[in-house]
Amino acid sequence: MKIFKILLLIGLLTNYTAGAQVLDSSILGDLKFRNIGPAFTSGRIADIAINPQNENIMYVAAGSGGVWKTENAGVTWNPIFDHQDSYSIGCVTIDPSNTNIIWVGTGENVGGRHVGFGDGIYVSLDAGKTWNNKGLKDSEHLSRILVHPTNSNIIWAASQGPLWSAGGSRGLYKSIDGGATWRKTLGGNEWTGVTEVVMDPQNPDILYAATWQHHRTVAAWMGGGPESGIHRSFDGGENWEKMTTGLPTSHLGKSGLAISPFDSNIVYAALETDRKTGGLYISYDQGSSWTRQSDMVSGGTGPHYYQELYADPHQAGRIYLMSYMVMISNDHGKTFSFMNENNKHVDTHVVAWRKNDPNYLIAGTDGGLYESFDQTKTWRFIPNLPLTQYYKLAVDDAVPFYNIYGGTQDNGSHGGPSRTLFSTGIRNADWRNVLGADGHQSAVEPGNPDITYGEYQEGVLFRIDHKNGETVYIQPQPREDEPYERFNWDAPILVSSFDPKRIYVGSYRVWRSDNRGDAWTPISKDLTKNQDRMTLPIMGSQQSWDNPWDLAAMSSFNTITSLAESPVKEGILYAGTDDGIIQVTKDGGNSWTKLALGSIKGVPATAFVNDVRADLFDANTVYAALDNHKYGDFKPYLIKSTDAGQTWKLITNGMPDRLLVWRTVQDHIKKELLFAATEFGIYFTVDAGSNWIKLGGGLPTISFRDITIQRRENDLVGASFGRGFFVLDDYSALRQMTTENLAKAAYLFQPRNAFWYVEKRGIYGQGASDYKAPNPDFGATFTYYLKEELTSLKFIRQQQEKKKVANKEEVSFLGWDALAREQRAEDPIIMLVIRDTKGNIINSVKGKTAKGINRITWDLTHSSKSPIMLKSKTGSEDWGQSGFIIAPGTYTASISKIDNGVSTALTNVVSFEVVPLIEPALKGASSEVIANFRKDFESFVKELTQQDLALEKAQSLVSGLQKALSQTMLMDATLIKDLYDVKQQLLNLSIQMNGETAKSEVGEKSDPTPKNGLMIGYMALATTYGPTPTHVAALDRAQNQLNSISKLLAPIVEKTLPELRNKVNNLGGPWIEGQ
Repeated sequence: MKIFKILLLIGLLTNYTAGAQVLDSSILGDLKFRNIGPAFTSGRIADIAINPQNENIMYVAAGSGGVWKTENAGVTWNPIFDHQDSYSIGCVTIDPSNTNIIWVGTGENVGGRHVGFGDGIYVSLDAGKTWNNKGLKDSEHLSRILVHPTNSNIIWAASQGPLWSAGGSRGLYKSIDGGATWRKTLGGNEWTGVTEVVMDPQNPDILYAATWQHHRTVAAWMGGGPESGIHRSFDGGENWEKMTTGLPTSHLGKSGLAISPFDSNIVYAALETDRKTGGLYISYDQGSSWTRQSDMVSGGTGPHYYQELYADPHQAGRIYLMSYMVMISNDHGKTFSFMNENNKHVDTHVVAWRKNDPNYLIAGTDGGLYESFDQTKTWRFIPNLPLTQYYKLAVDDAVPFYNIYGGTQDNGSHGGPSRTLFSTGIRNADWRNVLGADGHQSAVEPGNPDITYGEYQEGVLFRIDHKNGETVYIQPQPREDEPYERFNWDAPILVSSFDPKRIYVGSYRVWRSDNRGDAWTPISKDLTKNQDRMTLPIMGSQQSWDNPWDLAAMSSFNTITSLAESPVKEGILYAGTDDGIIQVTKDGGNSWTKLALGSIKGVPATAFVNDVRADLFDANTVYAALDNHKYGDFKPYLIKSTDAGQTWKLITNGMPDRLLVWRTVQDHIKKELLFAATEFGIYFTVDAGSNWIKLGGGLPTISFRDITIQRRENDLVGASFGRGFFVLDDYSALRQMTTENLAKAAYLFQPRNAFWYVEKRGIYGQGASDYKAPNPDFGATFTYYLKEELTSLKFIRQQQEKKKVANKEEVSFLGWDALAREQRAEDPIIMLVIRDTKGNIINSVKGKTAKGINRITWDLTHSSKSPIMLKSKTGSEDWGQSGFIIAPGTYTASISKIDNGVSTALTNVVSFEVVPLIEPALKGASSEVIANFRKDFESFVKELTQQDLALEKAQSLVSGLQKALSQTMLMDATLIKDLYDVKQQLLNLSIQMNGETAKSEVGEKSDPTPKNGLMIGYMALATTYGPTPTHVAALDRAQNQLNSISKLLAPIVEKTLPELRNKVNNLGGPWIEGQ
């Protein structure tokens, strides 16, 4: 019996679930993120391609922001690669014989610690509208693509190969069938790829390529080896020979190549040799022999990050070497100077020229695009490419709108508003740079938006006072006889939930300050493995001291990467490291318990702890996002413990196999709702991690390195690594997406309160390049769910016919009666109905009818009482035209359906508040005064329209009667005079109503008329301040004038004109419209 009851219960639950909509990405369509930029610093550019047939068309490859295109020389830009599987781009190439064919190599072409990875080579045959992946999916980093100048089927692709691991598709690949198949023709062992390939402009069979042996680990970088070198082919890349005569015999690193546009026998090579040294070499005999010209080599963070070499197409002997500061030589590399970098971001990776303009140069840097029109003497920044790469973010609780802070790759730390009061949205000028260098984690003090924290790379920590703008250096320092304080490149900062003055930071140990960083106390010993990284394997084994080590290109190793504090129980802290450890203390740091991640089933021992997150509701529950991609492992690792870290389990169900998890955040209301920032978008779970769902939200393919919640507004804020910040306004509907609610035909989710204010006008006429990010839609935004799409008869028929066509079934004519019903039927309508507390309908707004989640915004206005003109196209179908702003207070909303004339209530009723946003400097009229004035004005507009139309029709009728009289057989002198007199009376009334025509012709002002009252009323009701006594008096004056006109017009319309019409009719006059 007991078993039977259990089976029965399972059956009932199964049947119930079967009737409910499954929560997945497909039904979340209208939960859209706002991309708020900013674009005032932009981000890293990897490559630029200028259309040789139309130089106004350019393509830009963003290192971690997709591909962008301009068709107007950079006035505006559009992303054209947003929906492909990779966001990290290494190169872009235009087919020289067909400029509609665009090739893109994914995976950034630098060796940096923070780069993304790609999934091969793509081609577009329609100038970027559509794309196809053409293979080399294991290349991970493609650095150059060449296309044969006369044969589009021949393509060469230079693949650096995986940065973090061996193998993959690395080397030079050639296709002779348009990318359908590829064959490797050059490349060394499992650590050696090709970083550059160039083609002789006179002979496409002559190619030069640079191989590059390299490997990066979490601990070290080795950027060279015996297989690095310069190679030459005379048969289109089928066979290669290594060039050695005159070249260094030491291990080469990354190399740049260029061919002189003026003499293709001259080849340049920028070579990296031992320990970031190197030089510029030249060959005058197509690479057979080489001569060292100078010690010209990329500097800054190291040649692995630059080393691209370009020959100026307009001046023989001039070459440019990309670097922290670009080096220019005018004598084939014998001597060089630094390019003018004033008012320009340094760290240049690419330059490009226009064919017929020797003064023009465009440069791609870590801070975006810059143009010069005077050979680099001055630079113009391109201010509308939102490509900023954010590592971390934080949100404060400022009013009226909160601020977002974030640290960037090489563009400092930023702060700016989540929205503004301006109708134009958020402009670049609304943002500020609060710290320089590479910015990393930001933190805010709860309850005090004037204090935030930020840092440079490796834990260089500052406290920022936003009242005076000062930044106070507060990084903890080692004490006497203590070793170097190892901080991670992106060191963690944590503000305590128990005391906003208490902050924690992590180096190799945990530090605590109780006075905002003025003084520090270490509360742990070394929590890492504290290894000697020179002894760890790189390129598959330990390496000799003599090999090309470069630890300066690295972060410190064996460091703390994440900190968490339980907000439920004081004293519980977690620390995660870059070497596979999570440590926990339950007594504020007096003692720590170590967990080696390799002891968890399914978790590698080498996992890097991206994030530890203590549960907001349960002191024993903790989450950790782990990352093993720096060992070539791109699987997601997200783990959960319910016993304070003693045992853990993986919780990645629903996530794809190729996904890195960077950060997580938990909803502060519903404990089972969590979000995850990942390498390819944002995921969420409504069951505490048992199942994850991708939150599409209109996001491009992009990496999110951090995510947080602004709790007051219920906003989800994501920091992308290449496309700026994204905000999902009021995600609270996700809390209510229960099986019960999704089983309903429709459901209206509880909205947040709406702000009552009037948007300010933005700056006018700034041109199309002025970057403006959108605010949330103004007003009260409602989220509702429809279990099924509301469709018309025509749509249903067309869908049925599509299925028949797909099944190769005959499609028959539906019949005349059915066709008539279809054509006469009206499409179903969704209406949002707003009521006040008395149940009066305030306004109605037409909504979407799509299946799943929809959003609609009411602009906080009454329904319009503007007269409806039957001769115009507007009419009853224009539901809920906007009227005047409502008063603050409590309102309700519900959703109804109108289908073929039948109105049906679909959803529950929700209540919400409309609240004043800002306390004004001056108190305006009361709500009652405003309401009375609005009603008076609406009545005035109605009467004014009626009288204006009556006057217009009367004048038209008189003109018609005069014409009709002229067409009779009799000339009645009395009637002619009567029509003339009434016409003059109407003209006098028209002057009183509209002003004098003669004066208006020359711009002279007429005396006030009733129509002046229109402007008075609209102006008075356009603000929350309401009407002033002047407004009231002016409307009264206009109303009195209108009353006078009405008294004179009424007898003309009601008596005089009908009598005159009868007289004309009696004389045999023709029919006149309106009779």
